[in-house]
Amino acid sequence: MLRKMLCGQKRQGSSDEEDSNAENTKEKEGLIIDNTETNLTALRRAICLTIHSSLHVEECAHKLSKMQFKPGQEITLCHMFLDCCAETRTYEKFFGLLAGRFYAINKTYITPFEQIFQDSYYTIHRLDSNKLRNVSKFFAHLLFTDSISWKVLSCIKLNEEDTNSSNRIFIKILFQELSEYMGLSKLNQRVKDVTLQEAFSGLFPRDNPKNTRFSINFFYIYWFRWSYG
Repeated sequence: MLRKMLCGQKRQGSSDEEDSNAENTKEKEGLIIDNTETNLTALRRAICLTIHSSLHVEECAHKLSKMQFKPGQEITLCHMFLDCCAETRTYEKFFGLLAGRFYAINKTYITPFEQIFQDSYYTIHRLDSNKLRNVSKFFAHLLFTDSISWKVLSCIKLNEEDTNSSNRIFIKILFQELSEYMGLSKLNQRVKDVTLQEAFSGLFPRDNPKNTRFSINFFYIYWFRWSYG
């Protein structure tokens, strides 16, 4: 019995020593595991500095493409595009073009941007009016250039219960920008696209007369005010 206890202690001691040696080896190799958000903060800072130090889109895209992003960090880059865009005093097309450039380089950025669209719509009430406007215009650019699928609009349920004032302002600015980019005729064709009817079902609901009237009134008032100032 005593021998088993001593052997058990020896094995435990040996295991602890091996763990310690493994940690020391990782430290020597510079592979220290950081359980805090220090690395993420450093990455965000590096991306932000690169964006603000670049004179034009191509230069910025080139610098960022040289940064070695680990798998799963693509969404951090996408978030930084949107966050930097939201912070500007007025919307700068630079950010929409930059996001579109990365879409052209690597299609893996489509999914993160589409997820961020939905997250942004659900939390848009947290933004002030200036940031809300910039975010709406940013996503309008991505939709117009088909950098993200129009199917992301399926998250929008345009009715009195499922929207607040911030949601409605977001939708209004989004479609105002799309109409300026595309023109009313092309935008109307896109809305009538049979392959996108499921995505537009929430924007133009037919399930309930009350919701249908709300949507009609919303777009009627929106188009009337936009057309006549």
